[in-house]
Amino acid sequence: MFAQLRPALMILALMTIITGVIYPFVVTGIAQIVFPSQANASLIVQDDQVIGSARIGQSFDDPKYFWGRLSATAPFAYNAAASSGSNLGPLNPARAAAAQARIDALRDADPQNRAPIPVDLVTASGSGLDPHISIAAAMYQVPRVARARGLGNAQVQILVVRFTEDRQFGILGEPRVNVLQLNLALDVVK
Repeated sequence: MFAQLRPALMILALMTIITGVIYPFVVTGIAQIVFPSQANASLIVQDDQVIGSARIGQSFDDPKYFWGRLSATAPFAYNAAASSGSNLGPLNPARAAAAQARIDALRDADPQNRAPIPVDLVTASGSGLDPHISIAAAMYQVPRVARARGLGNAQVQILVVRFTEDRQFGILGEPRVNVLQLNLALDVVK
């Protein structure tokens, strides 16, 4: 029995060192060289202070800002340590209640806007961390943001277009708008 146990323990130790130590260091090193921004969380820094990540959504509920997708992470919204969807089925009353609460919040923030609300403004993404909204969701919010900031709709629309990202690799997904980057640009506009 010891003749079989010794090689098994040696293989366990070797594989632990290879897959638990060497492999992570090699992959992390390659990522730091090839994709340094992404490997370091794509942090957005202003005045030597980290204010967010281009890859993690943030909560905005002030009418002068664009609002992102809902987050279903726990124990608080946009918790990057707990990426997850809600796991609520399409017939679950809690899911419908969350969507209705968001619809009410959007209508309360902009009672004059009677356009249909884009679905991505009332549903959470699969990760609960999506930093993007659709172009339709951004355009839906333009009148509210422009009015709250005392800007013209055209001026805000130009910013939306400027911060629209194309499909990944030109073919994957849909064009989208990064909410944090758009809101930061709005704070600079006078």
